[in-house]
Amino acid sequence: MFIKNYKRVRKLLPPPFNADHQLYSMIYSQHDEPFLPTSSLIDISIKALSQAGTVSLNDISKRLKEPPFYPDIWPGEHYKLLAGFVLALKPKLIIELGTANGASSLSMKKFLPVSSKIITFDIFSWKEDKNTILKEKDFQDGRLIQYVADISGDKTFDQYKDIISSADLIFIDVTHDGKLEAEIIEKLKKEGLKNSPYIIFDDIRVWTMLKMWKEITMPKLDLTSFGHWSGTGVVEWQEPKLENE
Repeated sequence: MFIKNYKRVRKLLPPPFNADHQLYSMIYSQHDEPFLPTSSLIDISIKALSQAGTVSLNDISKRLKEPPFYPDIWPGEHYKLLAGFVLALKPKLIIELGTANGASSLSMKKFLPVSSKIITFDIFSWKEDKNTILKEKDFQDGRLIQYVADISGDKTFDQYKDIISSADLIFIDVTHDGKLEAEIIEKLKKEGLKNSPYIIFDDIRVWTMLKMWKEITMPKLDLTSFGHWSGTGVVEWQEPKLENE
């Protein structure tokens, strides 16, 4: 009866309550989802969640000019979860697509092994972001590097494909329109990833991201309740099988 009546709705209903920031999304079944998480994906996520509950990002929050102090909010924001995955995986190379104000980079770098590094990409320099919390000193040890490049273009992606393909952990936080994210996945499939990394996506519950997330054909796990309120999902990368295999 609920489904039958719901289909009669011709327009979006008003939200049942108000929040400081709210977006439309959708709930959908999982019994018809063929790409469920593996035991290894569940295990590493549990380890990351356990670590996330112990970390402090207060020093990063202090760089923000005013509240909300997002790095300290967990669950509800993804910063501590990102730190948890770094502690659980101990990656040698993290690729971040979307530098923004730098809070994600700093949250991951804080717990990065000494010999490891983060390479973050954006279409403009961190210095041009009026909300940046990054400082010159954050780059001085060579463990955090920013490339100003639009990797949505084939030529530019090819320029950095060897670096990207060596990642152990990839965090994708770009346009959130679902289209660019899907294009990036296809580029990664085409080029291949050497280390079978875990890929974390931001905003998977946003309306424009739902289709992209649903169409990922690899083991995946929705960690929204433990990450960003607008959606956090993690994918265990598996090289696509060739058609004749």
